[in-house]
Amino acid sequence: MITMLKNHPLKAIVALAIIARVVVLLLFPSVFAFEQTGAIHGSEAYDEYALNLLETGIYGRTPGVPDAAIPPLYSYALALVYGIFGRGYLQVGLFHTLLDVLSIVMLYEIARRVFPQYGRAVGLLAGLFYALYPYLIFQNLTLIDTPFFITVLHAFVLLIVILWEQESMTRRGWLVAVVAGVVLGLSMLTRPITPPLALLVALWFLFRHSFVETVRRLLPVAVLSAAILAPWIVRNYGIYDAFVPMTTTSGANFWQGNSEWTIPVFRAGYDVQWTAPDTQAPRNTREADAERFALALDFLRNNPEKIPELIWVKLLVHWSIDIAPRYNPQPGEQFILNEDGALEVVRTGETIPGVTEANASYDEPLFDVIGRWIHRFYYGTLFILALLGVAVSWRWWRAVAILWFVQISMTLVYIIFHPATRYRVPTDPLLFTFSAYAVIWLWERWQAWRQLAR
Repeated sequence: MITMLKNHPLKAIVALAIIARVVVLLLFPSVFAFEQTGAIHGSEAYDEYALNLLETGIYGRTPGVPDAAIPPLYSYALALVYGIFGRGYLQVGLFHTLLDVLSIVMLYEIARRVFPQYGRAVGLLAGLFYALYPYLIFQNLTLIDTPFFITVLHAFVLLIVILWEQESMTRRGWLVAVVAGVVLGLSMLTRPITPPLALLVALWFLFRHSFVETVRRLLPVAVLSAAILAPWIVRNYGIYDAFVPMTTTSGANFWQGNSEWTIPVFRAGYDVQWTAPDTQAPRNTREADAERFALALDFLRNNPEKIPELIWVKLLVHWSIDIAPRYNPQPGEQFILNEDGALEVVRTGETIPGVTEANASYDEPLFDVIGRWIHRFYYGTLFILALLGVAVSWRWWRAVAILWFVQISMTLVYIIFHPATRYRVPTDPLLFTFSAYAVIWLWERWQAWRQLAR
């Protein structure tokens, strides 16, 4: 491995990533083997959608009943895995490991192209940080869309970087623009949070190209991404007889991030996903989701003095070096707000919808103590290094700004809706490029100091 690391560093990093994930997957079947334990870590919804797709051919959580509660692309990918290899944790874990490998290679290429100085070394070191990132090793082995979205996000950023650096639009440039548009559309069918990034990409192109040239290069990207989304929007209109651009849960997400519950729940260390208002329409309907969106807007209009605190609290959650949430509700527990507006967790025997026995496992020492401290040290160190990296790479601001814009766009999205560590981590590998640059910069300064001392 040492020889491989020296002669073929990227291959060695990929091998380390695969080994780390396979070892964890095999060591903890009680955690990951959902087909044996019945407890799915990640999201039960994706499993149910995938199974229903295979059984009925219809995308819906209730067999044979179409809906649009969550974005569809990962469920279709999961159904493909199930259809070819069968349903099981090994199949899912190995599929996600392959996605991580692709993302590491693309991360290397992004850093190599973006950083005018130390680019190759930055890419290798950032890839190593990603390969051994404990949080992502765990989460990306569960049944969740995170590794799929990371891969699509990295693919879009890499394609945009290649398009940005083209001196002129040759046949290769147009091909890159076409593929970037397709990938952008696919990213929105995975998690509909990339439109703000697309807008910032346009700003980034203006750092190098004229307005006309920017429009010329990015117009195919915009048109093709819209074309990719169009069938989903048409399908949803046929189901709901209304314009549903992506899902029927966006109102719930907006309410959870902008209600009287948001600040108390986050300050108490819980996740606002476990809160929901009463609605006149049935709970899991498009009409109920529209009600939740309207309730959130009413809350913001009636409590403008709360908006700065909302932004601050959500910003702290998004960038916390601790895993957010710190606590998870257990079966039989309910949330209430006391007279002072603070959150209380009470045992009533009634369980919050969506809470399962799997939540109890996160209170075990392996996750709640050991896992959290490992994350604090690993991510906290890289976060501090990233801040230094941003500062010392300032001279290359035009090129590296795309990496800033990834972080800015995702932060804005989750401050508007609601944050959690699992939502932020897809952009962490790109943040680690700045951590890697800082490490290399510090090493160069230390070497120079040693030489001067001699």
